[in-house]
Amino acid sequence: MNIVAVLLVLLAGVVLTFVSGNKLAKKSALFFSVLTLLSSICMLQGYLGGANVGAAIPWVSYPHISLSFKIDGLALAMVLLTTVLTPIIILTTWNKEIKNAKTLYSLILFMSLAMIGTFTSSDGLIYYIFWELSLIPIYFIILVWGNGEFEKRKKAVITFFIYTFAGSLFMLLSLIYLYTQAKSFSIDAWYSLKLPVETQYWVFAGFFLAYAIKIPIIPFHSWQASTYQKAPAYGTMLLSGIMLKMGLYSIIRWQLPVAPAAAECFKYILIGVSVAGVIYGSIITLKQRNIKRFLAYSSLAHVGLIAAGAYTLTVDGLRGAVLQMLAHGLVIVGLFYAADIIYKRLGTANIDEMGGIKAHAGKFSTAFIVLVLASVALPLTFNFIGEFTVLYSLLQVNLWFAVVGGLTIILGAFYMTRMFQHVMLGEASAKPFFDLTAGEILVFSLIIGLVILFGIYPQPLIELIDPAIKEIVKQIV
Repeated sequence: MNIVAVLLVLLAGVVLTFVSGNKLAKKSALFFSVLTLLSSICMLQGYLGGANVGAAIPWVSYPHISLSFKIDGLALAMVLLTTVLTPIIILTTWNKEIKNAKTLYSLILFMSLAMIGTFTSSDGLIYYIFWELSLIPIYFIILVWGNGEFEKRKKAVITFFIYTFAGSLFMLLSLIYLYTQAKSFSIDAWYSLKLPVETQYWVFAGFFLAYAIKIPIIPFHSWQASTYQKAPAYGTMLLSGIMLKMGLYSIIRWQLPVAPAAAECFKYILIGVSVAGVIYGSIITLKQRNIKRFLAYSSLAHVGLIAAGAYTLTVDGLRGAVLQMLAHGLVIVGLFYAADIIYKRLGTANIDEMGGIKAHAGKFSTAFIVLVLASVALPLTFNFIGEFTVLYSLLQVNLWFAVVGGLTIILGAFYMTRMFQHVMLGEASAKPFFDLTAGEILVFSLIIGLVILFGIYPQPLIELIDPAIKEIVKQIV
């Protein structure tokens, strides 16, 4: 099993889900998402066994472009995150009546295909094509199935599209320039380039604009909260759980190794901006009364810390960033799912109108508090491993970066537990709130099980990603 087979399974899923009709679309999408997960696990086994699970298929002779996919531990970790979360996200919609379901589920699978292509491409132009393709499904998912008035969600999604597309154009300029220098779109050829430092500044900046918007890093974040709020729950999960990781992954894979001198030159500035995002995101989170906007800004704080770890240019920083990407993907999907359940039961997303849910729903309360504690990096949860490693890497660069970055744990604990108190405790609401169904228990069990499993025993993941991380750091330094 190699990456081409995984992509073909997803492509077949897109087509067959669409032609299966609205009644069977949900089952078809779940089947192909699980089949893709099993295929990626088989690919992992082949990789660990020493097999070549990548691919390089010539496509265009001039300019030289190939359907080239490089599979190492880092790419595999992101593929697994995508293939694990996709069926979970589909499961969150199981009891919903969705209009034009065949189109929606085809778009979800297509988005998964585009993101896996982005994580595994080693040809610059193919990488860019997959990067841009991922915008198409999420655009329509928000526009057609989003929340609120059509004009308002149309405005939010157009803002998101323009921001991300504009940033991508700057990245395209960097890609084209690198091709003119290497006469190839191959990432290995670009790694071998010895560009002048001044030139690296411009290449680095082109990549940075695309990634800073996608992640997002302040001050390029203004699209995020409104887009997350207007997106349907499954759209928000795709955005926060997987799509924003495309930017963080690309920093490590594409930006830092291609322009290492610029990365070193701007290191302190970029870490400073990223850490500032931790504080800014935390402060803004405290002011939010809509639960989806609350989680959007809390996510901004967490990804700021991840970006700071990546820009330390150390093995510990990159390792911690990748581990935290994986942990954040799991936990934020769980939190947005919990927020969606609350909205469905109570008919409101306003935190001030919630309260007393624990008295009605003990199982839901237990699942929610575990996810809240995981998000604030409680020991024995996956998030603790990533955040501890990132903070250790910041300490290696500068003590004050570690001190200020560490505030994410303190501030996060404050605003997350305060939110939990408002939503779950206090006087019981008069509105009925029935406890978790069997399907909802399954979703929470899968997410929480993985969060605790890798919080207790993260070694397999560390051993998977470390060789790739160390090779990238060698290229940078």
